[in-house]
Amino acid sequence: MSEFDLIRTYFAGLGARRTDVVLGVGDDCALLDLGADQWLAVSLDTLVAGVHFLADCDPEALGHKALAVGLSDLAAMGARPAWATLALTLPGADPAWVAAFAHGLGRLAKAHGVALVGGDTTRGPLAITVQVHGLVAPGQAIRRAGARPGDQVWVSGHLGDAGLALRRIQAGAPVSEPLRRRLERPDPRVAIGLRLRGLAHAMIDVSDGLAADLGHILEASGVGASVELAALPLSPDVAEALANGAGWDLPLAAGDDYELCFTAPAAHSGRIEAVALEARCPLTRIGCVTSEPGLRASQPDGALWPIARSGYDHFRDEA
Repeated sequence: MSEFDLIRTYFAGLGARRTDVVLGVGDDCALLDLGADQWLAVSLDTLVAGVHFLADCDPEALGHKALAVGLSDLAAMGARPAWATLALTLPGADPAWVAAFAHGLGRLAKAHGVALVGGDTTRGPLAITVQVHGLVAPGQAIRRAGARPGDQVWVSGHLGDAGLALRRIQAGAPVSEPLRRRLERPDPRVAIGLRLRGLAHAMIDVSDGLAADLGHILEASGVGASVELAALPLSPDVAEALANGAGWDLPLAAGDDYELCFTAPAAHSGRIEAVALEARCPLTRIGCVTSEPGLRASQPDGALWPIARSGYDHFRDEA
């Protein structure tokens, strides 16, 4: 079973049915009705040594990333970050390591107006769990289910940088500082998510790879999409890797990008381009939503690229 099969089979809909649960399992965040014209967006992520980060990862960078992945989920819902809790499992009490980790987490939290309000600390194999909480007005959250045929497909930033950095680290090859930063210190696109409220029909953060995460939008919305690979936004490093035979799976499926992928009507393209200028981050139109199910990726010569690997899956990939 895949990780998503496990969730759907055993955990979706578990527990009592409550009228204040606007949206439960199955999106970037759950949405809870607080009353007083406020919805609470909640997301939780765990990072495990050797799975999500290298054992010798800089602790300050790890503190940053531990919070950034949750902030990326809030960004995908168009929610404004507010609070976080932390569960930290440590093999030992190393004050220097903890101080650096806390500095990295705290600096990003301050930048996004987030207060750390609780958590748990225990001894064991190194693992970090962060739960984030954000606020969004009723009806303004951007969900995965909402894409419509005719929508344009957009993505923020660049794709494949983190995946390329990891490949080079694992191969013992040199890694440029920009690539390493993209892997270890992703920039959650919170400002873009907030500005896309009222413009985007559907949105998701790209954490497992564009093909997999866009696929979640398509499945939730009951639609398909056509993507032009030549339109994918690539850094010079990734473009060079592709020219040297890396293959389109690098920007499509390597994961850890923490960009936003969203769909929006063509009539909003001008306003979306203005959002890119305001947020100082490129937003690139890469394709369109179709009524025919499935994801199709066209190469520059018009041939379809076989999407053999759609993204990372903790259980299928291990098998």
